[in-house]
Formats: sequence, structure tokens, C-alpha cells
Amino acid sequence: MTKIAIVYFSATGHTEQVAEAVAEGSKSVPGTEATLLRIVGEDIHQGRWKNDEILKTLNAADAIVFGTPTYMGGYAGQFKAFIDACGGIWYQQLWKDKIGAAFSHSQGLSGDKLNTLSGLMINGMQHSMIWIGTGMMPEGALPENTNRLSSYSGAMAQSNMDQPNIGPGDRQTAVLLGKRVAEAAKRWNG
Repeated sequence: MTKIAIVYFSATGHTEQVAEAVAEGSKSVPGTEATLLRIVGEDIHQGRWKNDEILKTLNAADAIVFGTPTYMGGYAGQFKAFIDACGGIWYQQLWKDKIGAAFSHSQGLSGDKLNTLSGLMINGMQHSMIWIGTGMMPEGALPENTNRLSSYSGAMAQSNMDQPNIGPGDRQTAVLLGKRVAEAAKRWNG
């Protein structure tokens, strides 16, 4: 069984919808299990994040997909606290040769999501992970088009403040990223 862990923070629910779509895509690959792991503020005490169960699941996964909204051009603070808490994992290189990927959501069409994805990719590289991008060409800029925001390093999604759900193209982009991650993890660990 190929194990995919999707670790994410979501404040308004949009990033959670992207995470769920990534899980759906991962599960579409036979023999794949996808686990959603939500970072919550209750796990942060005096600025430090701690949740041993999440870390145990991540350490046992074949692939880890990271997700965070983009706030002010970077990670959400809650997600940064999680990343900082993984310093011991980095030091021991426990995620070395795991498949890694990422996604981000913001209200702005750009919102500087590329900076967030680049930071997540750099974090993955520091952990010696094998990075998987979207692997898809943009279909166009309409809400129903996949990869409409032209991202290659990870999936990007955008929703207006009054929009309760991510658009169909952004959702499908996340599904396809999840499928690609599962296929890569299966091949890499085969």
C-alpha cells in the first residue's frame, strides 16, 4: 500500500478543499491510501507546534504533500510553526527520498503564491525529498481550466472572498496533482 500524507493548514476552508481534492486524486491510483492531516492552532503553545501523531504519520508516509494558504506573500504562521517543528526530522534526514509536493491558495490571482510554493519546495529539498510538480500545461485562464494560474512547482488555487468553494479548474488541478504524486510514489517505492 502506497501511503500519501497531506499536511495542511486552512483558516477559511478553501485550502482544506484543495487538500481534499489532492486526497481524491491520490486515492484514484489503485493501492494508495491518502491521509489528511490538518494543522490546527491548538497544537501551537508559546509559538511552538507539537503533535506527535501527525509526525508519526508523516514519517511513515511514502509521500508528503504540503498545503498552506498564502498570506502576505508567504506561509500561514501556523504552517510555518509546523515546518520549524520538523527541524529534528531534517537533522536526522527522516524524510530523505520521500516524494514531496505542495499546493497553496489565496484570494489574489497571483497573491505571490509562487513564493509560498518555492519556500515549500526548498523545505522539501532540505529534507532531501524528491519533488513533484504539477506536470501539466495550463489550459487557459478561465475558472474551469486546469492549471489556470500556470504553476509548475505545485498546485495553485484562487477564490474570491465571497466565493465559498474553489473553482472547478483549481479543484481538478489539485486532483491531478494528487494522482501524479501517488503514481510517482508507487513508481519510486516499487
